Amino acid sequence: MIETVWPYAAVLLVSAGLFPSLEKRYGWRLFSVLPPIVLTYLFVTALAVAGLWQATPEITTAQRSLTGQLLPSLLFLLMVGCDLRAIVKLGPRMLAVFACAMLSILAAIVIAYLIFRNALPADGWKMLAALSATWTGGSANLVAVKQSIGLPDNLLPSVLLADAVCYSVWVIVLFSINRFAPAFNHWTGADARAPLPTLEPRAIGHAGPGSVLLWLGVALLVGNLSAWAAALLPVGGFLTTTAWTVLIATIVGLVLARTTLAHSPVPAPLASAMLACLVAVLASQSNFQGMDTAPLFVVVGFTVLVVHVALLLLAARLFRFDLHLCGISSLAQIGGMATAPVLAATYSRALVPVAVLLAMLGLVLGTGIGLAMAGLLSSLAPVAS
Repeated sequence: MIETVWPYAAVLLVSAGLFPSLEKRYGWRLFSVLPPIVLTYLFVTALAVAGLWQATPEITTAQRSLTGQLLPSLLFLLMVGCDLRAIVKLGPRMLAVFACAMLSILAAIVIAYLIFRNALPADGWKMLAALSATWTGGSANLVAVKQSIGLPDNLLPSVLLADAVCYSVWVIVLFSINRFAPAFNHWTGADARAPLPTLEPRAIGHAGPGSVLLWLGVALLVGNLSAWAAALLPVGGFLTTTAWTVLIATIVGLVLARTTLAHSPVPAPLASAMLACLVAVLASQSNFQGMDTAPLFVVVGFTVLVVHVALLLLAARLFRFDLHLCGISSLAQIGGMATAPVLAATYSRALVPVAVLLAMLGLVLGTGIGLAMAGLLSSLAPVAS
């Protein structure tokens, strides 16, 4: 049994790198159903439940410290790659499709919570707030909201599982409906002839050891400065010190994204590595106690998906949206950067830049949306008797 920090850290690093490496090397179909980040979480959770390490004061302190350091640093690195000017250039029509897709997801989450709130755990609203973050942005936004609102560790596996299962089904559906595009566009009266943006490559050069160390130091420095500034700000409601920290780090990253430093190839892969490590740290503190809620929460997830589709269809009919943009806008939020460009390429290669930029926009908005949804959903929670 591990009782000290360094063996514990070594196991987490191996676990964090295992599934991304297997996906890149072998590309097994398993990864299309359960992404590496979900498998990492479940694998490390299993190791924790098996008792590979003990929650000694040394390891517990390390877990808190790693979470506090990695989270704002991760969000900073992710934001550095977000080109807001390119997103604005998408134009009102494409941004309107994205907005309708986002609003339909959020409305569907509220409706699903109202249906299932009495069957869900007392913290069910936190689970759906976390889901709203990842179904607007991605896993990093989910973790940020989870830490900000205090979602219990034992409920996180249910959220991740529902996310993975519903996302996998939705991807299959979206890849299968391309042949219905002419009929759908005729039904909505869509005009698909609007000019599409071009996406200029931002990364220049190679990620050498010196650059990696430099960016790692900068990210950790930004994270610590954000935590210092957050401690000076007032707290209330869901604007906790943690929430302020992640918001400040996000803003700093977006500011830096407007400089030439954003052309570095380092932040994207470094952020992916940090995310895997952060998920492993969170999983190392959890157990399978909350998995009894997983089947119900998967049903909740599918309910959200069905309502989202119905509302997006209504918006498409009202505003004459075409099928391809509706599908890409939906998957850019539910699937994120990993799958939206792939879907776009199957529709039309010209749509790939649109998918990339919309996924970026979701990443920017995800944390704030999740915190806002937490406030709304908590006000709808049943009153404890």
